[in-house]
Amino acid sequence: MSRRWQAALGANVLLGIPGVIPIWMLWFLAASWTGGPEPTDNDPLVLWLPIAAVIVVPYVLLWLSVNRSLARRSSLTPRTYWWLSALATFLPTTALIIYSP
Repeated sequence: MSRRWQAALGANVLLGIPGVIPIWMLWFLAASWTGGPEPTDNDPLVLWLPIAAVIVVPYVLLWLSVNRSLARRSSLTPRTYWWLSALATFLPTTALIIYSP
């Protein structure tokens, strides 16, 4: 494995640590949107959209800017690089799901 690929993998795992929050927010919005309203839920889902946008959009822009620069220097094909980068970003969230009590 080349050092450039190791740097890209490490950078995406590190980006995945603060990425736990935007990933959770997207999961929460998707689960709330598709599950239908709860009878006791009195906060509208629309109020969550601006909050999620303020957190998710800057994170996605940071992730894209870091990965664009790393993808140019990687020896992998673009398709492989982007798939593996996305999977590496989800590793911290996956670890929290597996190891949470």
